[in-house]
Amino acid sequence: MNTPKIAITAFSSISPLGNNSDEIWEKYLDKKHCFEKQFLDQQETSVASLDAESKRIIAEIRESDTKYKFLDDSVLFALAASRKAVENAGWKKDDVFGINIGSSRGATDLFEKHYAAYLETGKSQTLSSPTTTLGNISSWIAHDLQSSGPEISHSITCSTALHALLNGVAWLKSGMADKFLVGGSEAPLTDFTIAQMRALKIYSRIDQNADLWPNLAFDFDKSQNTMILGEGAAVCCLEAGEKENAIAYVTGVGYATEILEHNISISAEADCFQKSMKMALRDIDLKSIDAVVMHAPGTIKGDLTELRAIEKVFGLDVPLLTTNKWKIGHTFGASGMLSLELALLMMQYDTFIETPFSEKRNQKKSIKKILVNAVGFGGNAVSILIEKA
Repeated sequence: MNTPKIAITAFSSISPLGNNSDEIWEKYLDKKHCFEKQFLDQQETSVASLDAESKRIIAEIRESDTKYKFLDDSVLFALAASRKAVENAGWKKDDVFGINIGSSRGATDLFEKHYAAYLETGKSQTLSSPTTTLGNISSWIAHDLQSSGPEISHSITCSTALHALLNGVAWLKSGMADKFLVGGSEAPLTDFTIAQMRALKIYSRIDQNADLWPNLAFDFDKSQNTMILGEGAAVCCLEAGEKENAIAYVTGVGYATEILEHNISISAEADCFQKSMKMALRDIDLKSIDAVVMHAPGTIKGDLTELRAIEKVFGLDVPLLTTNKWKIGHTFGASGMLSLELALLMMQYDTFIETPFSEKRNQKKSIKKILVNAVGFGGNAVSILIEKA
């Protein structure tokens, strides 16, 4: 039996870069970061929050339905992105499609507020449980889009969104579905989340007003961890078979998990990434890969181990390498899909986006095949190979 090709027929996101592809591409070209200062965890902290227009869209959605007023931003972000993606793909209300949109942390802000109220009053608010379950995201998207297919939500830490894509591909190839909406959403800019990252000693301490970049993702010689959190959601529409409106095809998928030595450990040469990349690149001429969008969160070990894994897999023919976390920070469960967005845009405009502080590598050929990586706590790596339609 021939397995169908998997087409990406639409993509949409809402993030510090904006909420439409033209605007997002222009921001990638300007080589400026999206970080700002917010007062979190009792001090000024660099974060990447939604731009003003995107915040207006989220506020408008929240006020559009009484039920939406009680939802966490992670749900509303995904709702905004999903509406546009489905519209761009031309899917109709009577179309049957699956939904798998996950999140690393889920309703972080809402959970913290409900718990604070409980500590103050000794009572839990009525909607504290139903509005903070992780299944909220896909369930509310299904409600909003009036879809009738399967609804899946999950958390696989920072590789959540690309695991959603894996699930969508599996459903489509099995013949159990013809269409799947997949992605990730994260709203982690809260006091407790920032405090957790600081406790791990991975959050950036670089003053963004200085001459240095606050997030040095892709700087492999840095002497301190520089991860910064961002927020947003990104989704794509997958369809089985060749499609006239395909913008790219998923031509390889890979996944792997490491045996942990520590709660957040990853091996010196990122064995999980080596395995996931080799699986995604099976039977592919490595010289045909034009670029890799790295996970590269801005930590010393995270960036360097992934680089070593890439060098192990590609040898002397390492493709162009890039990441977007120097610009929009780490969006946890949404990050892999936002990396996929960068890959799709580089294909569309046939232009490589490099990090502004890295050694320049000239683009020598048209960009047609890109590998996208993501990994999370627990060594859950995913690699996705896409090819221009």
